[in-house]
Parts: sequence; structure tokens; C-alpha cells
Amino acid sequence: MLPTEHRLRRREDFAAAVRRGRRAGRPLLVVHLRTGLTSGDTDPHASGESAPPARAGFVVSKAIGGAVVRNLVKRRLRHLMRDRIDRFPAGSLVVVRALPGAGEAGHDQLARDLDTAVQRLLGGVPR
Repeated sequence: MLPTEHRLRRREDFAAAVRRGRRAGRPLLVVHLRTGLTSGDTDPHASGESAPPARAGFVVSKAIGGAVVRNLVKRRLRHLMRDRIDRFPAGSLVVVRALPGAGEAGHDQLARDLDTAVQRLLGGVPR
């Protein structure tokens, strides 16, 4: 499970990551990344002067499948992101949007697509 301080919950944070961030698409998912916070952004989890941690949120629509399939995909993505959240700079907002094929995909396929997208966003893999 992804720790509470690393969870993205506010609608404004999701919108900021999707609209003003960079994205990397793969066949099963799209990862949106917004690094750093501007002076207009607020972080409810920030404590004092320290930099806020990177936070991640997930979008799994009904196009993925029924409620059971959507929850399974969300649980898999949260588990995968738990091990990868420390790769992102402090204050980053990450949104992982599952695409329709994610419902039938296995854990390894989701992990492979997530790793590729994250590396592309962080400058590790060229297009």
C-alpha cells in the first residue's frame, strides 16, 4: 500500500499534474508528472520548511471494466508505485491513468509499462 503522505487526493492536484505536467504514454497506461510546486500551489501534507514528498494518484475509469477489475488495477498500480515513488523529486505530482487494456493485463505487464513511462519522464530512456 502507498503511504498516506505519498497519496494524491485533491482534485486540484490531479488537474495540475494532468494539465500542466509532462506525460509518457504506454499501451496500458499514461503517466503524468508535474515536478516542483509553484508559489500558488498548496500542499496539505507539507510540514514546516521541509520539501513535501512526491505524491501519486490513480485514474481508473469504467472503460477498464467492472468495479472488481477497476479495484484490482488500482491495487496493482498502488503496489507498483510504492516501490517507485522515491525516484521522483520532492514535491512532484504523479498521476497514473490506466488505459482499457490494463484490465486484462498481468502484474508484470503493468510493471513493465510503468517502469518505461517513469524512466522516460525522468530522462532515462529516449523516445
